[in-house]
Amino acid sequence: MLNILTLPLGSYQTNCYIAWAEGADSCIVIDPGYEPETVLAETARLGKSIVAILLTHGHFDHVGGVRFLAEKADCPVYIHAAELSLPESFTDGPLCYTANYDEGDVLTFAGLSLRVLHTPGHTPGSVCLMCQDTMFSGDTLFMDSCGRTDFPGGSMAQMRESLKRLAQLEGDCKVLPGHGPATRLAEERKYNPYLQ
Repeated sequence: MLNILTLPLGSYQTNCYIAWAEGADSCIVIDPGYEPETVLAETARLGKSIVAILLTHGHFDHVGGVRFLAEKADCPVYIHAAELSLPESFTDGPLCYTANYDEGDVLTFAGLSLRVLHTPGHTPGSVCLMCQDTMFSGDTLFMDSCGRTDFPGGSMAQMRESLKRLAQLEGDCKVLPGHGPATRLAEERKYNPYLQ
């Protein structure tokens, strides 16, 4: 069973996710953009050690807390290599990472398996992470909306292709975005104008 704690952090209320399998004594952290001390405190409260940090993309509001957290947890940090092309003004300085992942990769941590979907548009290396019946969609897909494409490296044409691909995924899943409330893919297919 997938367990998730959502922490909306910082002035942009960026959703940081702590996830672990039932019975696991470790966890993963997705997009710790702000308040790494809060993330550490929550993982300690849960009694979980952080074994990996996974990034949906490289914008500062998603990666700002990575360096502090990775040093404290002594764990790997994954990001898509295309994010290295982003200007440092958008990434809070040089990106802190230890490994790259790409389309189709499957990572296993904290009793969970996560599959990487490369979904460029918001940034060149944006990814969605699929875990069981849940998609961590970063800033690709939001409830009734999608990520901006007017920042450096953004592309509306790529965003359209990425959203079309998500809309064509089989079945339904919970969608946990980088900002705002959770939703479901079936609902977004019906009501999100960017998925029409």
